[in-house]
Amino acid sequence: MTAPNALPLSRLVRVDPLPRDGLDVTVEASAEERAKLAAFNDLVSLDALKAVFQLHPLAKGKVRVVGRLHADVVQSCVVTLDPVPARIDAPISVDFAPEVPDQEEVGEEDDDLPEPIVNGMIDLGQIAAEFLTLNLDPYPRKEGATFEAPTDIDEIAPRESPFKKLAEKK
Repeated sequence: MTAPNALPLSRLVRVDPLPRDGLDVTVEASAEERAKLAAFNDLVSLDALKAVFQLHPLAKGKVRVVGRLHADVVQSCVVTLDPVPARIDAPISVDFAPEVPDQEEVGEEDDDLPEPIVNGMIDLGQIAAEFLTLNLDPYPRKEGATFEAPTDIDEIAPRESPFKKLAEKK
């Protein structure tokens, strides 16, 4: 996950202790937070962002966070630069565990380690922001927009050998 407070959306939730039957939390970004997230993700606009989370306690102080992200975004078409509206509806699933000493000391070398619970809290806003970024279309394209490469590149910029200039200097 990204460094704490690196993203413009933060909703800290205390999970130490977490109720035995879990906890339901909804995160909705304000207009100011949406504007900052839109700038962070190079969006034309972020018209809505809502994440619904369920936090479930696991053994040894671990927590499973599941939920769903809903967002209305407008990106720029990679071909025409026209606005391309899109709706994101993505599942969320992240496991957390209390902070542990260095990974080598624990003896775990798995790339799928749980995220750390820092000072007994989890930042659900940060999770929502990260899942927004992860679920954006990397190449948004307006319907019907096609890129046509120039047919004769030499007409646009005639190629000149760099060695030609050297030969002329001799």
